[in-house]
Amino acid sequence: MLVILSGVSGAGKDTIKKELIKRMEDVVSLPSYTSRNPREGEEEGIQYHFITKQEFKNRIENDEFYEYDLHHDNYYGTSRKLMNEKIESGKIIVKDIEVNGTENLVKVLKNDVRLVTIFLKVERDELRKRLIERGDNLSESELELRLSRLEYEESKIKLYDYVIKNDDFEKTVKIIMSIIENERRLEMSQK
Repeated sequence: MLVILSGVSGAGKDTIKKELIKRMEDVVSLPSYTSRNPREGEEEGIQYHFITKQEFKNRIENDEFYEYDLHHDNYYGTSRKLMNEKIESGKIIVKDIEVNGTENLVKVLKNDVRLVTIFLKVERDELRKRLIERGDNLSESELELRLSRLEYEESKIKLYDYVIKNDDFEKTVKIIMSIIENERRLEMSQK
């Protein structure tokens, strides 16, 4: 099963993903590849696989991604090889990805793997606060660029099986854990 977590930058995708992995057996992450530099505290292969823009372009040419997107002037993409290895392992994969990536993965994988899509909704003022507190040292124009993405991402909410307002971390994690357990039971009953 592939569980996709989406929402704008700062919605809490990575934090929730880490908590799900800590609390649930058989839940693993599938880090995307990116051409952006690591943020403080990020580790290679944990949050992302960090490569140069040229390496990313080479991988695009070699058709190594299920999907990829240029987002805030950096590439992000889902490796075919890594995804297939995780699916074959029988684990529950939790992937945090933006809406265009979700749309592409759903198109490509919907007939091959059970997909559960979850959108994390955050109010604009809360999002601004999170982006500032995250420590990326964003300029006002970079901050506004990320906030302007909110409307676009929310316009894609109909793509998702579940929409959760992420205003209470513990509550959000528990809701998503319930969703995963219910979807796992459904998947098992259909085999």
